[in-house]
Amino acid sequence: MKALLYFFAISLTSIAFSQFPDGVTELKVEPNKNFETKGDLSKGKKIDDLSWASNSSVACFPATQNSKFRGNHVLYGFSIPAYSQVKVTVIPDDKSKDFSIYGYQVGTTNYSVVPNLSSCVSCEAEHKWDYPKRGKTQDHTRSIEFNSIKNPYNIFIGVTGNNGLTSGSFTLKIELVSAAQNEVKQEPVKVFTAESEKGKVLAYQGNLNQGVKMSTLAWASSSSVACFPATQNSKFRGNHVIFTTTIPTRSEMIITVIPKDKSQNMSLYAYEVGMTSEQIVPNLSSCVSCEAEHKWDYPKKGRTQDHTRTVKLNAINNPYKVVIGVAGADGLSEGEFVLKIEVK
Repeated sequence: MKALLYFFAISLTSIAFSQFPDGVTELKVEPNKNFETKGDLSKGKKIDDLSWASNSSVACFPATQNSKFRGNHVLYGFSIPAYSQVKVTVIPDDKSKDFSIYGYQVGTTNYSVVPNLSSCVSCEAEHKWDYPKRGKTQDHTRSIEFNSIKNPYNIFIGVTGNNGLTSGSFTLKIELVSAAQNEVKQEPVKVFTAESEKGKVLAYQGNLNQGVKMSTLAWASSSSVACFPATQNSKFRGNHVIFTTTIPTRSEMIITVIPKDKSQNMSLYAYEVGMTSEQIVPNLSSCVSCEAEHKWDYPKKGRTQDHTRTVKLNAINNPYKVVIGVAGADGLSEGEFVLKIEVK
């Protein structure tokens, strides 16, 4: 996972009291300010029972990776407000030492600590890869990310060593971006209606200046939406122009945006909801499906990409309302485009 988009002043304060249990250091992480604290694996302890991590109601890491978490565990806790994104990175002082990191998200009244964790909202982990990943590189740091939409959460973090590592100093870095706490107000989202008809291709003209920026993109990486990961948020930081249409039963819908200026970088997403749903981003808590396309970070074998973006949706036994978003990348707020909607 890549770094979040906002960087602010650094605080080095930590506290170890309040409702977080003994053995968990509470961190006073402020929204929209980077936070760093020092730690050492020697201050933690081993957790012999790692069965919680592969439990289906936690799903943090598979049992085949348990060796990456057999060292001492140093535990931290903090809270995040609604409409937030947070990235947590562990940076070993000695680059030759192999660290792992995990974290889980629970309700604000839940203070369950591993190994006594029966379920959670989400759990993320990163460790040394067993093999290279195409188009990606890994160094000695490890990072995980979480987000919240309408509710605040408690976040528990575990920094641990690979293959029994029990000592080693490190820096824990936390980047918390919160629209709610930063008092970013969402401008009213104007919704345009677009017709669709099976067997036809209909086209609509638009301009990004007809849209608004989203106060938060946390909805997109939520597991109940799963439209695009937070690592790609920069591709959707410009204005969003929103359209609604309908996909009939037993149909495939192909949606394409064509920027008039080929040099302008635009992105596209579309999601399906029930016919009576009024959920419009950024107030989207769940959907039937969501698809997105943006400029690739690296070439894809056997494929090419131009200035156009296309997504496809399907309906089988039920019709759905389709919400389409044309967005500018990297803050782009103006640019003409043609939106094509084809139903097969």
